Amino acid sequence: MYAGKRKKTRREVFLEEMEQVVPWKALLKIIEPHYPAAGRGRRPYPLEAILRVHLMQNWFALSDPAMEEALYEIASLRNFAGLKLSEPMPDETTILNFRHLLEESDLGEDIFKQVNAHL
Repeated sequence: MYAGKRKKTRREVFLEEMEQVVPWKALLKIIEPHYPAAGRGRRPYPLEAILRVHLMQNWFALSDPAMEEALYEIASLRNFAGLKLSEPMPDETTILNFRHLLEESDLGEDIFKQVNAHL
């Protein structure tokens, strides 16, 4: 039903553009050494998915709880993050913890430099 719709929303167009302009591999390379590995505690979400959630949260100015709800409610956001309703969704605490990981590891400036260099 969703795939057959005729019009793309502004959000969908924006996300398509971001898919093209964000240097995904470079950003993942910066964050990966700091991201928890599977094996201890709950299995972490795939790094690329949680990075995409983090960026969407910033682009659309959503709080942690609002981002969690948006992932359940808005198919285009789930698709961009590579998430499915049939699988567990990142909750607000997971989203918060990822932001804290970026802050504690002081990765914001490195990410900003990488994006600027790419653009």
